[in-house]
Amino acid sequence: MTIAPMTFDERYRAIDARDVRFDGQFVTAVHSTGIYCRPSCPARTPKAANVSFFPTSAAAHEAGFRACKRCLPEATPGSPQWNLRGDAAGRAMRLIADGVVDREGVPGLARRLGYSERHLTRLLASELGAGPLALARAHRAHTARTLLVDTDLPMADVAFAAGFGSIRQFNDTMTEVFALSPSELRARRRSASSTAGGRIDLVLPVREPFDAVGLFGWMRAHAIPGVEVGEAEAFSRTIRLDGGPAWFEVRQDGAGRMRLRAELASLRDLAPLISRVRRLFDLDADPVAVDSALAEHAELRPLVARVPGVRLPAAIDADEMLIRAMIGQQISVASARTMMGRLAAALGESIETPRGPALLFPTPEVVAERGVEVLRGPGARIRAIVHAAGALADGALRLGPGDDTLEQRAALLALPGVGPWTADYVRMRVLGDPDVLLPGDVAARAGAAAAGVPSDAAGLTAWATRTAPWRSYLMAHLWYAAPVTQAWRAADIDPSSRKAAS
Repeated sequence: MTIAPMTFDERYRAIDARDVRFDGQFVTAVHSTGIYCRPSCPARTPKAANVSFFPTSAAAHEAGFRACKRCLPEATPGSPQWNLRGDAAGRAMRLIADGVVDREGVPGLARRLGYSERHLTRLLASELGAGPLALARAHRAHTARTLLVDTDLPMADVAFAAGFGSIRQFNDTMTEVFALSPSELRARRRSASSTAGGRIDLVLPVREPFDAVGLFGWMRAHAIPGVEVGEAEAFSRTIRLDGGPAWFEVRQDGAGRMRLRAELASLRDLAPLISRVRRLFDLDADPVAVDSALAEHAELRPLVARVPGVRLPAAIDADEMLIRAMIGQQISVASARTMMGRLAAALGESIETPRGPALLFPTPEVVAERGVEVLRGPGARIRAIVHAAGALADGALRLGPGDDTLEQRAALLALPGVGPWTADYVRMRVLGDPDVLLPGDVAARAGAAAAGVPSDAAGLTAWATRTAPWRSYLMAHLWYAAPVTQAWRAADIDPSSRKAAS
């Protein structure tokens, strides 16, 4: 999906108003100074004739501009375009953020997208103003700046955690991008969290409004016992990354900020982890655009007013998400949690975390080999789950944030036991696709009825076309409008009512 880009005049009005909503969505390059800024930069608005706009900081770097030392344009939420766009450029940006170029190089990125290296480089340069190497370089610089400002990690650890191949490359890139050396950037920090033994503590910027109640409530309601811990204002879990097992916790840290604590086996996994956490919590969404579009419809206006800044929870691990979705088919959330907790307890690997012993969700290989020993329910469903795990294990099926949405859906529907609800739910969660409707979802249909929206599958499908391209966010509002969800939302808003709600 492609959203119509802003015009020059629309962007210029945004920088003239210093509108923070557009920070991270584009950068403003000023020819008279040779720097680029975030839209809300407090400096005097440059003349329109002296301005060029770029979709990425990498494009501004490639054009010879340097980051503004006053507004630090890299210290913003990311662009929502990379979740909205389903074209090759959007898919490439998601994979670059997930560390594919650092791990597999440009050949690996091109292979995943189905292009030759030359064609991919030409396509990205045309669409985004920079090729894959420059885009990956800008992403490394962004990660390194965050670590320099928010932690006391040694310089060498910052360099390798951000994905740089050498200290020299790190020093040269940071000086070129920011016109400040790494030590000068670190000297500008306000405060920093201590780090030790692979533990990280840093801030993640967020666009407001942000529906923390709904998002943390969702995570808690779906948390797998032993693997995940959901609380009213925090969520933590274990995860497997390339360098080994990891643990992280995300906690609300005031308006416009979330705090990420993590313990990693390898610091090289930090940049991919940050990217996955930002996607998990939909931190790069444009809530004003979503809310404004949905509130145009009278039936949804009360829902948007009640839950401003709704977010779409994504998936931290694509393979795990498919197994979870298949287990959760046609059973309650509570029953699915019980079954997944049993699966993790029997087949998961135990690790130590800052919260004590925890479990890693079992790999597809283990589920394929031993799932029938643990899973309960209809035999056909168990066989379907084990078959899907086998396809993931042997590479016959590959899922990830860089998938083409229609190709992923077709591949999932080809699996035994996977119907439209499961395929579309996985697509919504793994890709962060903003325009997925699940007309057969029982909770969403209950929410539709409560909101005065047609609640039968055909009627909801027809009515929802008017909310494109935001039907996934419509689903979130309908879930939160359902009576089954209202109890825990009310309990989190008013903790004194939590006992009654439970």
